[in-house]
Amino acid sequence: MASEIDGIDDRLRAFIAAQPMYFVASAPLDGGHVNVSPKGYADTFAVLDEHTVAYLDLFGSGIETVAHLRQEGNRRITVMFCSFTRNSKIVRLFGTGRMVRPDTPEFETLKGHFNTAHIGIRAIIVIDVERIRDSCGFAVPYMTLVDERPVLDKRAARRDDEQWADRITHDNAASIDGLPGLDADHPLPSAVTR
Repeated sequence: MASEIDGIDDRLRAFIAAQPMYFVASAPLDGGHVNVSPKGYADTFAVLDEHTVAYLDLFGSGIETVAHLRQEGNRRITVMFCSFTRNSKIVRLFGTGRMVRPDTPEFETLKGHFNTAHIGIRAIIVIDVERIRDSCGFAVPYMTLVDERPVLDKRAARRDDEQWADRITHDNAASIDGLPGLDADHPLPSAVTR
């Protein structure tokens, strides 16, 4: 049975930290496509306080979440954690998010919460958590983690600045619904201070 949680306390922090992956959901304001992105790398998510979380946004195959958060009047986002161990539990963090570019003072302040050795850093997504719900997860299968998948970092390491610039101005310029994604002057990953 689902229940409301007032804030992210130590027990919930521990649950979040124990999950090897999480899911991020967002959507345009009117029509368009709902996007759900699985996220890995345990060192890319941080609880900042009882009502604020953030994650290190790495270049992937699309720009949906960033485009939805940048849409005027939108910013809606949900993060879901799901336990695959014997202790079944699902936690959803509902809120509003925003993108923090790597060339801002706020990024410098936040980056200490993450492993910035990841090659393809695009931004940090900060989420103001407005509602927290947990549920049983009784139908979620048991699964055993083998290891984190290193492919995203390895693939990012093979790209040069020209390829990153092309990714910013083409693949990441707009969402699948045509919403603006990254600006053409978005910093290249090589410019992110590690």
